[in-house]
Amino acid sequence: MADMDPITLMRTRVVMHKDRVAYPSSMDFPQNFPGEDLAWDLEKFKENFKIVIGFIGKDDMEFDLIGIDASIANAFRRILIGEVPTMAIERVYVINNTTIMHDEILSHRLGLIPIKADPRAFDYKEGEEDQPTDLNTIVFNLAIQCSVNKNAPPNSVDPKVKFINSSGSLKWQPQGDQEERLGTEIRPVHDDVLLTKMRPGQEIELEVHCQKGIGKEHAKWSPVATASYRLLPDIQILKPITGQDAIKFQRCFPQGVVEVVKNRKGEQEAKIANPRKDTVSREVLRHKEFEDKVRLTRVRDHFIFSIESTGILPPHILFKEAVGILRLKCARLKQALDDKLMG
Repeated sequence: MADMDPITLMRTRVVMHKDRVAYPSSMDFPQNFPGEDLAWDLEKFKENFKIVIGFIGKDDMEFDLIGIDASIANAFRRILIGEVPTMAIERVYVINNTTIMHDEILSHRLGLIPIKADPRAFDYKEGEEDQPTDLNTIVFNLAIQCSVNKNAPPNSVDPKVKFINSSGSLKWQPQGDQEERLGTEIRPVHDDVLLTKMRPGQEIELEVHCQKGIGKEHAKWSPVATASYRLLPDIQILKPITGQDAIKFQRCFPQGVVEVVKNRKGEQEAKIANPRKDTVSREVLRHKEFEDKVRLTRVRDHFIFSIESTGILPPHILFKEAVGILRLKCARLKQALDDKLMG
C-alpha cells in the first residue's frame, strides 16, 4: 500500500515502535496547523461520529465508537464502572451464626453478591437518619441448617451426599407495594454463589437490607465486571513481503490477522486480512527482515468498546445510563458556568 502522508499519520494514528509509542495525543486543536480552523464544530462532529454494534449478548457487548476523543471514551468507561447505580446489600443483621466464618467476613461476602433488581425503581437512602422504606430498601432473609444424611452410604466422602442443608438461598421479603409495583421477583443474579461451608449442627439465620449506591463508594455497587476499550489496530505493509518471509510475517500475528495469498507473479505474498484481531504485541518489529516493510499503528479516534455486565442490567441499558449521566454532568457544568458569568 502507499505510504501515508507524515502529517496525516501524526494526526490520525498512534504509531507503535519497538521501544516507544509515537503521537499518542491528539493534535487537532485551534492554531496548531496553519490555514486550518480546527475549532470544535457540532455539525462536523455529527457527520463524523458513528456507533457500530459488533454484538450484544445477555451480559456482554462490543461496539465501535468512531470519531470521538479518548477523553470521551474514557469518561464512558469510568462512569460505567463507578457512577451507574445498582442495588447491593448494605446492612446485615445476624440473628444466629454458628459456622466457623466470622459475622464480619460473612457480611462482606454477602455484600458482593449481585442483586437482580432494577435500581431505577428505587431511591437513594439519604444519610443514616433516613429510615428504610419500600422505596429505598430491599429485604432478604437467609435461614439454613446443616444435618447428617442418615441415608448416605457409609463410605461416602462427598459433603453433598453426607450432609443435608435446608433451603439456603436468599429469600426476598417484599415490603409495602414492592411486589405489585415491580412486577417481578427480586433475587441474586446467581443462585450458586458459595458463602461458606457448613457441617452438621451449624446454622445461619440473618436478614439483609439492600440499598442503592454507586461503584465510587464501594465496588459492590459497580454494575460491570469490566468496561474497557482499545484503539482499532491498523497494520500498514510498506513494501511487499513475499516467499518464506510472508509465512514468517504471518506467524508474528494472532491467527486471522494476516493471510498469505499468491500475487500476480505467482509468489506467496502477505496481506492484512483482519487487523481487528491483532493485539499489537510488536513481535514483528523484533525481526530485521521486516524493518522498513511494516508499520504498526492504531486509529486514534476509533475505539473498540467492551462491556461485561454483572447481570444486574443488560449491557446496552448500562451504556444508555452512562450516556445519560454524562449528559447530566455536562448540563450541570454548563449551568455552573452560566451562573458564574451572570454573577
